[in-house]
Amino acid sequence: MVNQSSPVGFLLLGFSEHPGLEKILFGIVLTSYFLTLVGNSLIILLSVLDSRLHSPMYFFLCNLSFLDLCFTTSCVPQMLFNLWGPKTISFLGCFVQLFIFFSLGATECIILTVMAFDRYVAVCQPLRYATIIHPRLCWQLAATAWVIGLVESVIQTPSTLRLPFCPHRQIDDFVCEVPALIR
Repeated sequence: MVNQSSPVGFLLLGFSEHPGLEKILFGIVLTSYFLTLVGNSLIILLSVLDSRLHSPMYFFLCNLSFLDLCFTTSCVPQMLFNLWGPKTISFLGCFVQLFIFFSLGATECIILTVMAFDRYVAVCQPLRYATIIHPRLCWQLAATAWVIGLVESVIQTPSTLRLPFCPHRQIDDFVCEVPALIR
């Protein structure tokens, strides 16, 4: 069944009634985005370059940092563009953003679960830790997390975009997110 109300694009409202506040928010978001990029890049760089940090905990931390880089880069540039200029996003742009949100959000949940398991084994089975959590298992767990996130997004994004949309095509947010789309 095809969504007959599929719009050409959406109007992102955000703080459109407070233009001065949008400029302040632009500066805050840009600064936070820059700090996020630098901080996560440093975590990845240090974990790769320092041989003392070649352990499962830092392997998963690198995955989480890369995930955070992808997550912020998938929405913040569009948000900054909308805060400074026209506040529209195409239906395809919204679809892509939603797909990436779903995928990275699910992957993050699984990576955090894997990190909790890693710490559980380190604390509760310290003598067997190296045999239980070996490098091959780390790669398998990380790959599984990324694949499950992708599969979840392939299933959930089309379902969300099949919902009927209001004719005014306005989203009271800065980005295409599920709660804003459902409203």
